[in-house]
Parts: sequence; structure tokens; C-alpha cells
Amino acid sequence: MKTPTPRQQELLTQVQREGFASVEALAKHFGVTHQTVRRDINRLVELKLLRRYHGGAGLPSSIENFAYNTRQSLFHEAKRRIGQLAARHIPDDSSLFINLGTTTEEVAKALRQRKGLRVITNNLNVAAAMCANPDCEIIVAGGVVRSRDRGVIGEATIDFIRQFKVDFGVIGISGIEPDGTLRDFDYREVRVAEAIIAQSRNVFLVADHSKFGRRALVRLAHLSQITVLFTDRPIPPDMAAVFDEAKTEVKVAD
Repeated sequence: MKTPTPRQQELLTQVQREGFASVEALAKHFGVTHQTVRRDINRLVELKLLRRYHGGAGLPSSIENFAYNTRQSLFHEAKRRIGQLAARHIPDDSSLFINLGTTTEEVAKALRQRKGLRVITNNLNVAAAMCANPDCEIIVAGGVVRSRDRGVIGEATIDFIRQFKVDFGVIGISGIEPDGTLRDFDYREVRVAEAIIAQSRNVFLVADHSKFGRRALVRLAHLSQITVLFTDRPIPPDMAAVFDEAKTEVKVAD
């Protein structure tokens, strides 16, 4: 699959933030022609990232996430930097959960050469990335494996996670609303993430800038339950008060 260009990814972020954007506004924002914007929109529509409307583009749905292989390619460099930054804040000889998500997988990749980690995960991609290191113990939660992203979910997964209390829980998210509500698309995945938050002494949220203001269906948690947010850009100014009230630390990857 061809990865969207940097401008197309930024266009997607713009639409996610507003819910809808006109061709005219996008052309002015990016300093390109209307025809160029239409081509970009058409490409994102082909990838099922946007829906075309008269005069502009909007989000395809608030009830279904993008396909896993699409999410892997979107903002990949930003996710890699976020993963490396978060990994630097996890010391050797720690215990941690790592849940589902393309950004959490980048955290796992950045931890591959570390020592003494005990990692509990419901993400087979995380387990595959880390299991070659003999200095770390990787524990995979039981449950139902989703073929589309190799995630493990279900009641058995939740029961398994509740047996542990770890130093760090590393989670991803699909959307951060202006009031600090964290949302995702799959209620079964959300229930596992809720258990991870409850069983973690510190909760690290890893999320690129496109997640700010993005709409999703299911409530997962609130920013006040997050110890540190690792992201790739400063938080939007209109959300600063929400972060201050939640006492959530923010670390931005260079």
C-alpha cells in the first residue's frame, strides 16, 4: 500500500481536528491549488481515511478505526520518535504492560535491547518484537486473537491482566477529546485497556498529534488517569487547561 504523502497526512490531521474541511480552506492552508487538494482528498478517500462531501471532505466514521496496515504507515516517523522517548523513561528491571496499537509497538521495538524487563502484553506484534532478547521475560495474555492486528482480547485477557500489578502500563488511544476524555473504537479492546490502567502504578499514553480532537465511539478513560502523555507535537493551546487540571505530564519527542 502506498503511504500518504506528508501533506496528505497533514490534511488528514486538519480534517480530523475540525470534522470537516472545505477544499477552499485546505488550499489556502497548504498554499496549493484546489486541484491539488482534490487529488489529495481522492487519495485519502481511496485509502478509506476520508469521505468526500460537496465542496470538501469529512471523516469516514466515528465507529470504526482505520485498517491496521493503514495505521502502520500513517505518521510512522512520529510514532517511532514517540516510542523511543517513552522507552527512555522505562528503566531496566521494570515490569510493564504494553497493549494494542501501532505506537505501543514502537515502544516495544525501542525496548528490545534492554535488560531485566518483565513485559506482559496482549499484542502478539509486541511479543514478536521483544521475544529474541534473553534478558527480558515476555508474558502473553490468553484470549481471542484478532486476525487483523494480532491483538488478544476477551474476558480471559482481562482476568489474566488482573493478576498483576506492574510499574508501567503503556497504552495507545484513538482519540483525545477537548474535555480530556480518551476514546477508542472497539469496546472489547477498551475493556482490556481499562484493566491495564487499573493494574499499573504509572500509566504512559503514547499518541501522535493526529489523535487530538479525533472522534471515536467508546470511552476508555480520562487524562486524569494518565501519568505521562508522550506525543510528537505540543498539545493544542485550547487543551492546555484540561491537561493542567488533569495533572498529566506531557513529553514531546524531538
